[in-house]
Amino acid sequence: MNWTEEDEKAPLFKQNESARTELSKETIDGEIATLNLGPTHPATHGIFQNILQVDGEKILSSEQTVGYIHRAFEKIAERRPYNQITPLTDRLNYCSSPINNMGWHMTVEKLIGADISKRVDYMRVIIMELARIADHLVCNSVIGVDTGALTGFTYVFQEREKIYELYEEVCGARLTTNVGRIGGFERDFSPEFHKKLKNFLQTFPKVFNEFDSLLARNRIFMDRTRNAGPISGERALEYGFTGPNLRAAGIDYDVRHMNPYSSYQDFDFIIPVGVNGDTYDRFMVRQEEIRQSLKIIEQAYNNLPEGDYHADIPEFYLPPKDMVYNNMEALIYHFKIVMGETPVPVGEVYHSVEGGNGEVGFHLISDGGRSPYRLQFRRPCFIYYQAYPEMITGQTISDAVLTLSSLNVIAGELDG
Repeated sequence: MNWTEEDEKAPLFKQNESARTELSKETIDGEIATLNLGPTHPATHGIFQNILQVDGEKILSSEQTVGYIHRAFEKIAERRPYNQITPLTDRLNYCSSPINNMGWHMTVEKLIGADISKRVDYMRVIIMELARIADHLVCNSVIGVDTGALTGFTYVFQEREKIYELYEEVCGARLTTNVGRIGGFERDFSPEFHKKLKNFLQTFPKVFNEFDSLLARNRIFMDRTRNAGPISGERALEYGFTGPNLRAAGIDYDVRHMNPYSSYQDFDFIIPVGVNGDTYDRFMVRQEEIRQSLKIIEQAYNNLPEGDYHADIPEFYLPPKDMVYNNMEALIYHFKIVMGETPVPVGEVYHSVEGGNGEVGFHLISDGGRSPYRLQFRRPCFIYYQAYPEMITGQTISDAVLTLSSLNVIAGELDG
């Protein structure tokens, strides 16, 4: 292609349009059309737009537009006391909110040097792995829907409801959970939680195996998902992929193994990896991760240590109400925490957890004030969505929809 000076000065979209036009003249005998996939369309599963250049069903190129629901989480957080930032993390990946919550708590605990008990670690692992199962169930059942198979979706959403009931027993919330506190949990697991968790661990495997049998070896599903939106391991690393999307491309990186937190080193589990990095591999990796999450939950629950469900950090952990009413020191701590007057050490930390979509990280800089001086969220969706145009170029529109579903792009996390 011969670029002119005008092309060099032209906006990127115009340059791409020129390149596409020339490509079409050389290789395609047909009419090129511009198609807006989104921003509000059932197939996009979120508020974002892709401007496709297509020849019939074949995609020649794609340009993304994000930011439709940008809410400036990081800047809001920099003007909030540390304990009030937890509800903001709920609104990132709202399919697995507890993982975001606890990742933030661990970041602050690293800054202040809190000593966290094994019981808190194991309780967190149970909740985080339940959240991972819920996240993967949504993603994989929606992939089924986008291939025309609705039955599996209705199967697993009943199971996701059981996980939400477990959330309710712990914190009273379902989707945006605000679960836990800096230092641990606001309350211990209730008898009802134990009952419901045991029931879930007994009944879920059978339902999940039925869901797996509907799709995993279904010829129509396999034909629709294989070679849809592939990406190599090398290319995925260049983009900065993490999580199931990276592991589907053959790279066995998992934060829980590579940089263990919350006592994950105590548990026996494997990291499933794919080969082709396509939609089918991403589906299968998430399926196996659900099985591994169940295995981790059983290990954590069966070996749940005795001890306190929160750390001994009265400067950050709200005292019980009866103590607030009857003890002056507890009243003072309560007032200081609620009003955001707790002193925080000066320092800079980064902490990451293995979220439902990949590595969720928190880069926190403190100047000793009541709020973070700077706070940056590492949002995996924002990173791997940049590869989407490359993954769908040369594919069909229906492949583009499946690829988007299998990447599990969550708009709330994408925009931040």
